Amino acid sequence: MSLVLYDTLQRAKRPFEPREEGKASLYVCGPTVQSDAHIGHGRAAVVFDVLRRYLAASGYEVRFVQNVTDIDDKIIMRARREKTEPSIIATRYTRLWNRSMDALNVLAPDVQPLATGHLIEMQQLIAALIDQGKAYAADGDVFFRVRTFEGYGKLSGRKVEDMQQGEDVVGSDHKEDPLDFAMWKAAKPGEPSWPSPWGEGRPGWHIECSAMAAKHLGHGFDIHGGGLDLVFPHHENEIAQHEAAHDDTFARYWVHNGMVRMGEEKMSKSIGNVVSLEEAVDGWGVGPLRLWYLSAQHRTPLTFDSERLRDATTVHHRFTTFLRSARRATHGVDPDTASVGPHLEAFRAAMDDDLNAPAAVAALHEMVTAGNELLPSAEAGKPEASAAVAASADALVHLGDEVLGLAIEASLEDAAGLESQLSTLVESLLQQRQEARAAKDFATSDAIRDQLAAAGVVVEDRPDGPRWYAAASTLADA
Repeated sequence: MSLVLYDTLQRAKRPFEPREEGKASLYVCGPTVQSDAHIGHGRAAVVFDVLRRYLAASGYEVRFVQNVTDIDDKIIMRARREKTEPSIIATRYTRLWNRSMDALNVLAPDVQPLATGHLIEMQQLIAALIDQGKAYAADGDVFFRVRTFEGYGKLSGRKVEDMQQGEDVVGSDHKEDPLDFAMWKAAKPGEPSWPSPWGEGRPGWHIECSAMAAKHLGHGFDIHGGGLDLVFPHHENEIAQHEAAHDDTFARYWVHNGMVRMGEEKMSKSIGNVVSLEEAVDGWGVGPLRLWYLSAQHRTPLTFDSERLRDATTVHHRFTTFLRSARRATHGVDPDTASVGPHLEAFRAAMDDDLNAPAAVAALHEMVTAGNELLPSAEAGKPEASAAVAASADALVHLGDEVLGLAIEASLEDAAGLESQLSTLVESLLQQRQEARAAKDFATSDAIRDQLAAAGVVVEDRPDGPRWYAAASTLADA
């Protein structure tokens, strides 16, 4: 089986057949940088990060482009409130966005184009549409003639007569048709503007992605991604602008992720029901947070739920605990890769089926269960069991970390650093506990264990003495 993706445009799952053999090109709509990222943004980031990682793991040479909208009404309004310049706001929040993505273990884009860095490409596209009679200038604004593009509505499935352009009210008093949308906005007093053939102004939102995607990926690139809330009007308008001007395909596949909800409502800055991404990473840890994002199929809504986040933390702890035990039991052992073949196939089958991450994580659970059953034999030095456990550990890192980005091995490395700091104190407490147990003072023994557990130290009583480690989940609270 090969990768199959649900294509919003075709409303069906389609085998992934790239424009160029062995290569995959992705454009994902990035942030409008006027405030901190929230966990709703994190879901889209993780979904497309996993898609990118899986394409790379499947052997594709991937080129990933994600833009930054660094000029926008919201950026201008924030600058006014803070009595500063829009460019300062955009620079500040671009840096914070990238820092949040690093914290979430999202790979940096190959290209991160800025809207203000592509004004020439936008103006060239606008000029081509005007020359073809598909756009028009009016008092310094430039509008796209929606009804000149026969395919308008094909992505969202809407009929032209039933449409509205939503928040696009720019120049509504001198549009030819209420459906027409702005590609260039005439300058207003006190706002940033740039010269153009139609007068000083700035680009509309939709023109940015049409120009930047074509600039960095060419025409007919493979995958365009974003949240379901962007299907109309943003992505619909992107298609219309490019395909009306060039009479060719803009993007071959359209992949969208479902929204994060707080109860019945979509998480939104405008509503004010947001949880910041930084708070979420600090509070839950990157691995558990990514597991929560992947706990539902990417096209379905995901409700913010503390209980599900706790479940994700438990899953991540199970994976890190197995990896720690497996590494200790199989140090220097050559893995038997054939032993994990069925688990690898189950994982690939899940991911090939429209990135079915919940099923992929379930395949990891099955592999860890099998590995845990063999651990006692591996710890006893039995070669066959040791080779199988070593293979499971390697596969968990490859699939869990390299493909899903769960940071399992990194959690162990962080825990090892914490353990080195706690070692003297914990060893002293364990010695006191052993003395209490020898004296049959089980109340004191249990109290010491509870004290360590409250501090995030897990104690395992074994025939050769107690073994301890810092739980990976402790790090999020440290």
